[in-house]
Amino acid sequence: MHPGSDPTETRPDEGRLSVSDDADCSSASTSSARSGSCSDEPVNPVIHPATTAEAASGPRVVRAARGTALSAKSWQTEAPLRMLMNNLDPEVAERPEDLVVYGGSGRAARNWESFDAIAAALRVLESNETLLVQSGKPVGVFTTHEWAPRVLIANSNLVGDWASWPEFRRLEALGLTMYGQMTAGSWIYIGTQGILQGTYETFAAIAVKRFGGSLAGTLTLTGGAGGMGGAQPLAVTMNEGVVLIVDVDESRLRRRVEHRYLDMVAVDLDEAISLVTTAQSERKPLSVGLVGNAATVFAEILERNLQVDIVTDQTSAHDPLAYLPEGVSVDDWRQLAEQDPTKFTALARESMAKQVAAMVGFLDRGAEVFDYGNSLRAEAAVGGCKRAFDIPGFVPAYIRPLFEEGKGPFRWVALSGDPADIRATDRAVVELFPENTALRRWIEQAGSSVQFEGLPARICWLGYKERHVAGLKFNEMVAQGLLRAPIVIGRDHLDSGSVASPYRETEGMADGSDAIADWPVLNALLNTASGATWVSLHHGGGVGIGRSIHAGQVVVADGTTLAAQKIERVLTNDPGSGVMRHVDAGYERAAAVARERGLQIPMLDGR
Repeated sequence: MHPGSDPTETRPDEGRLSVSDDADCSSASTSSARSGSCSDEPVNPVIHPATTAEAASGPRVVRAARGTALSAKSWQTEAPLRMLMNNLDPEVAERPEDLVVYGGSGRAARNWESFDAIAAALRVLESNETLLVQSGKPVGVFTTHEWAPRVLIANSNLVGDWASWPEFRRLEALGLTMYGQMTAGSWIYIGTQGILQGTYETFAAIAVKRFGGSLAGTLTLTGGAGGMGGAQPLAVTMNEGVVLIVDVDESRLRRRVEHRYLDMVAVDLDEAISLVTTAQSERKPLSVGLVGNAATVFAEILERNLQVDIVTDQTSAHDPLAYLPEGVSVDDWRQLAEQDPTKFTALARESMAKQVAAMVGFLDRGAEVFDYGNSLRAEAAVGGCKRAFDIPGFVPAYIRPLFEEGKGPFRWVALSGDPADIRATDRAVVELFPENTALRRWIEQAGSSVQFEGLPARICWLGYKERHVAGLKFNEMVAQGLLRAPIVIGRDHLDSGSVASPYRETEGMADGSDAIADWPVLNALLNTASGATWVSLHHGGGVGIGRSIHAGQVVVADGTTLAAQKIERVLTNDPGSGVMRHVDAGYERAAAVARERGLQIPMLDGR
């Protein structure tokens, strides 16, 4: 069929642990998990990796195991098992019963049968075998070698002419694909913290650009408090500002309050305005949530002439069915979207056009307004907003200079489940880079402000010839028994060399190469050749089907010599490919970094 025409516990000493009899402690309390024994307290039903597929059919509560007992044959396969499950932890996932992790429809597995089959395959996978996962479904196990990835993942990839939402949904309804977003289908989502530092750094850059280095006394207006957007209120208050965040779903706002990303929820717009303007005048940081439709609220605030300094948005605009149009209730949302997706999409785009028109109005009044990479401008343009692209994207505005140096999101997860392991690695990272004051400030703020969701984790931004230094240190700490269990090291697909996304990461490239998708493919191939534990190649994450190709990698620090060798190669080559990509696009800072740090670029001086 031709596509539709949418326009748009013992520590590892010798490098291997045997499978322990107490491997079913996934739901134990923190204290019992640390001791390696199961709690006698009644708990919610939790499916551990050791549970058989026959015993686990359909939705259920899933949490990753803690401690050092293995249910797989090595930490190299236990790690993807736990991270798959961690993606579906109720503390982490947006709709775990539907296998949806974040971004409206980004899944960890195609269906529950596939989830169980993936878990079963990982439990018995050998150190010289590789599991292939096609859009959330395990499709094969092949004999490879110990340097090969244990898992290779491809999600949502479609041939160009077929790469539209209607065609994707048709294929999805046939059970042939799933939407993997970025870190949902690649099993390295760590909750809202995963986007927090990037959001924090974006607002910090705005503070330097416009407000003397601090957001104190400023008001930010934004929308969308889901897994990604939920980082915005804390990112603003960490920069000393005031923020009003709008979401149609009250439960999302309440969840952000519960997880300490949001201070409070106002009862109505009048109360919200009173709260934020008072805090603004007192130069006190405050984050306020408001239940409402962003299109309606943004337009109303513009009409009231409220002084707003910064405006952005992180609703799920990348998928029109995940954006609630004006006049539709949350209760009717799913039913109406399923009944007539074409009409619902048109209504959503009309509302997006109204929201973006209001954002352009704030831009005309002098506010700092930017698109946060969710395809809001593109969808609003389809909906009739002629000035949508007057609003700049956040990457060319604030982030690209970091990408030129191979700097990007570097995240790690404590497989022990013990927060003490993250505190120890926090200290180690600060000691490794003593001259990086911004990194120290971030680690200190994250340590005091960020509540862990699921397995304890941390994120920071590191660059080329930095990431591998941290990774090797973590591996050394595992080998020395300074950490209770191995560490998983990965990143968002939003990185300097792993994405082709003309509406986000590669918008406005100097040489016009915005849509060239060879780069993320090369990144995935390079990480596969370098020894990553699992590698993924996705389509459509962040900005929607037809608008991006992107790759991810994860490597496991289990304390072994082999792990150290893999870590050094992967965490050098991965950000190195980002420097390479920007050298090729003509960025002089990237060329200087390549020369300074010994990156081989065959045509560097005569490209």
